[in-house]
Amino acid sequence: MRAAPHARWAAAVAALVLAVAGCGSGGGAAGGAVLSSSWGDPQNPLEPANTNEVQGGKVLDMVFRGLKRYDPRTGRAANMVARSIDTTDSQHFTVRLKDGWTFSNGEKVTARSFVDAWNYGASLRNNQKNAYFFGYIAGYDKVHPASGRQSAGTLSGLKVVDDRTFTITLGQKFSGFPDTLGYAAFAPLPRAFFTDHARWLDKPVGNGPYAIASYTKGSAMYLRKWAAYPGPDKAQNDGVTLQVYTDNNTAYTDVLAGNLDLVDDVPANQLKNVRTDLDGRYLNTPAGIIQTLAFPYYDRKWNTSGARKVRTGLSMAIDRRQITHTLFRDTRTPATDWTSPVLGAAGGYRAGLCGHACDYDPGQARKLIQEGGGIPGGRLRITYNADTGSHKEWVDAVCNSINNALGNDQACVGNPIGTFADFRNQIGRHRMPGPFRAGWQMDYPLIQNFLQPLYYTGASSNDGKWSNKQFDRLVDQANAATDTATAVRLFQQAEGVVRDNMAAIPLWYQNGSAGYTDRLSHVALNPFSVPVYDRIKVG
Repeated sequence: MRAAPHARWAAAVAALVLAVAGCGSGGGAAGGAVLSSSWGDPQNPLEPANTNEVQGGKVLDMVFRGLKRYDPRTGRAANMVARSIDTTDSQHFTVRLKDGWTFSNGEKVTARSFVDAWNYGASLRNNQKNAYFFGYIAGYDKVHPASGRQSAGTLSGLKVVDDRTFTITLGQKFSGFPDTLGYAAFAPLPRAFFTDHARWLDKPVGNGPYAIASYTKGSAMYLRKWAAYPGPDKAQNDGVTLQVYTDNNTAYTDVLAGNLDLVDDVPANQLKNVRTDLDGRYLNTPAGIIQTLAFPYYDRKWNTSGARKVRTGLSMAIDRRQITHTLFRDTRTPATDWTSPVLGAAGGYRAGLCGHACDYDPGQARKLIQEGGGIPGGRLRITYNADTGSHKEWVDAVCNSINNALGNDQACVGNPIGTFADFRNQIGRHRMPGPFRAGWQMDYPLIQNFLQPLYYTGASSNDGKWSNKQFDRLVDQANAATDTATAVRLFQQAEGVVRDNMAAIPLWYQNGSAGYTDRLSHVALNPFSVPVYDRIKVG
């Protein structure tokens, strides 16, 4: 049914390829050595410090390179633009840059490219969603004060020494800080970002292996290979077209028809057929992703001692094993903590931390919910975005499980919101009527990243506004630890506080999935479940 409009879209993209990238024509949806992949419109313009969701993150990962990059296979942080990041006390760092790095507009990447970008991201006046990531740096309390009265324009902990050297002073010791610097919020920015901001937002300029050629909201973003890219991970194709889909079943169907090269989230209802449909061109790999149900603690009904019992009871009313096996065909694993097995035991993953609260026990679920005063408002409404990720299917399955456990087929219902962008906007405006989906894809492979951004008071992705002084104190102590083993132990204690309060209900760990056509080879997903676009070959 989509053949005619999709053909028009493909022709338009092929013309753009010829006009902008100088590529020859060929088969497939995008033509030549350009691949097409499913995508969703990002929530915000692609400022690195203002993007904290998956769709925008995919683009930033192609357009920018930071001081470090996470290995596409292992997830380990390795120097990229940085030649070295040295410290003697885990609080004062000296960063030295490699020579030869430039932005795609020809401007050199210098120490100021990083320092100016970080100061912009941290400043309260710029209202960046990832400002919190700069909170470790000395002076953050002046540029982004809780009072709302900014008393400084730049972070006192950042100093440019020369074109290729700058220093970082943290407000407290944080031994894991260098490993956070591969996250997109820490990307460098060219002068054009500051001198002609509106034009830059129209077509962001970065220093990664791809450059953005055009973007039409609701339709597609076209990225071309940057031939002069100075990094070691040069693109193995001529470009990537990210096509917007509001239904991943349609994307999957387009891959089967050869109208789309890659779908990076195979719909749950297609999993039983995907290996046969695509003749084995299917990936199912572990990823640093956990799906949870978050709660609106700004709603007093969910922020009482009784509500804690209700949350624990709801957790015990969810048959994770049946849902992950029947619906997801074991491409998900029932969660028993709030992190991810990808971290490993040494990295902080602790299997079974949730204990009996994550076991299916209808009798105990009913008991706890009754003791807690019942479901606030009398009915549970689980809010989710309906455009991507098979969320309707699993929310329906979770509600069916809860309804069966409670013996009430009206106790829980799904509350769909049309698009991911609208869903995130409503979350940001604190309009959730009850629990809402809160999947977390790690920004960097540290246990800290699964806990602090989500549960620390005032943290950037603490969408439900949960707050606990004991948790905050343990996180602060963990960040200040001078050795990894001590930091992990303290973070695990903090995770125990999350468990004891059932701050969010852990559902399952998610694998990354993808299906692709025979035009492509060398397709892989990184530990963040994102296709490694620069390694994909076409033809």
